[in-house]
Amino acid sequence: MDIFSNIALGLTTALSFQNVLYALFGCLLGTLIGVLPGLGPLATISMLLPFTFGLEPLPALIMLAGIYYGAAYGGSTTAILVNLPGETSSVVTVIDGYQMTRQGRGGVAIATAAIGSFFAGCVGVLVLAAFSAPLTKLAFSFGGAEYFSLMVVGLLGAVSLATGSMLKSIGMVIIGLILALIGTDLNTGVQRFTFGQPHLWDGLDFIVLAVGLFAFGEIIASLEARGDREAPIGAITSLIPTREDFRRMAPAILRGTGIGSLVGVLPGAGLSMASFLSYSLEKKVSRHSAEFGSGAIEGVAGPEAANNAAAQTAFVPTLALGIPGSATMALMLGAMVMHDIQPGPGVMTKNPDLFWGLIASMWIGNLMLIVLNLPLVGIWVKLLKIPYHALFPAILLFCCIGVYSVQFSTFDIYLAAAAGVVGYLFRKLECEPAPLILGFVLGPMMEENLRRALVLSRGDFSTFVTSPISAGLLLLAAFLVAIVLLPAVRKRRDDVFSE
Repeated sequence: MDIFSNIALGLTTALSFQNVLYALFGCLLGTLIGVLPGLGPLATISMLLPFTFGLEPLPALIMLAGIYYGAAYGGSTTAILVNLPGETSSVVTVIDGYQMTRQGRGGVAIATAAIGSFFAGCVGVLVLAAFSAPLTKLAFSFGGAEYFSLMVVGLLGAVSLATGSMLKSIGMVIIGLILALIGTDLNTGVQRFTFGQPHLWDGLDFIVLAVGLFAFGEIIASLEARGDREAPIGAITSLIPTREDFRRMAPAILRGTGIGSLVGVLPGAGLSMASFLSYSLEKKVSRHSAEFGSGAIEGVAGPEAANNAAAQTAFVPTLALGIPGSATMALMLGAMVMHDIQPGPGVMTKNPDLFWGLIASMWIGNLMLIVLNLPLVGIWVKLLKIPYHALFPAILLFCCIGVYSVQFSTFDIYLAAAAGVVGYLFRKLECEPAPLILGFVLGPMMEENLRRALVLSRGDFSTFVTSPISAGLLLLAAFLVAIVLLPAVRKRRDDVFSE
């Protein structure tokens, strides 16, 4: 009965006028970001982080969460109607969604994506509510050694499942960990990597680095790729699927929801991995496998359900353990730290209103997204006509104002600009910057728990293997790396990402 009373507490909190308003704003903005190719929740949340300083913690987190799962909804609209995925998680939806549009069934494809997304989103929130409490209780038995080992698993898991070269991903994590060391060591007072610059004594600001790497870097990359947006917009006819459509989409939605709920919890897997796995499964089990690639409704229903379920369950390790599984979750964790909320199991016990209010707000958000994505689909598609040269100067100005408002320092703007150039170069070198931000966020927590473990063990490093939980987690980390390095697994991993 505990879970029902907690959900009731969450609904009471989330249904306040202010929280509903911020959920609506987050879902609106998330849908807009999902529709517009070139922008994404990562860059958008980075831009908005400075502007959440003036908000209460819960409304700020509700809005940022709405942007995240709202973008997963919105990305399918352009994927289906314009053959242009607004989000990477909607790349798979293009394959059959646009073919349905060419057959005059674009409206049915949009409705299928919305139904699958809504169902999977609601189930994902239930999974989040059900598993967060037991994980939180387990985390209370963790000491410094166990937490350090858990963070190692999180980082190596993210590296194993990240796109591209595993070696490059490890390099990005190491760069993130090194950047986290910049500043004054609070325990010894020693300055590390400050190079005599007073601006660096307090370390690199999380917001400045995030805005630079993701927002500025994305702007440069998108301007270089301008002109890629031109595509014929498919006509929208009936939005109502037939009885046969419902019969075929229902099992696909259920399977996609299951896959997404599981994959979302895994570090580094992300929404794209969930949708790819769902599409592969549907293609294998469907009795209409020959239709895949030419307008199979299962090819829309399964992946859309999977990526939206994953968008909800990605919050499980972030809220319950304080361990982000992706760069976007790292930004959510950073937002909590900005508002003086210590991430981890203490959130549920010390801030139950915030914890359960955020979870309940996701149900409300999923209801809002059905309304935003079906009746207003025509408006979202018209936004694609906005040219890049008009859009990005406004975003750039918005970013600069946000970065400056953190500490009212022009140095921060220069630093963000430098990070933007570096972020763009990383993209050109096919180095994904997401593992870097994970390393940067987890770095201080890893250092703190490493020190705590060594202080309690009087400098004995064997504490990491004598503790059963810590030893088990380190073995899991080694297993993750070993399994990905196997030739057959590595080939399959590369094939999935190349597809």
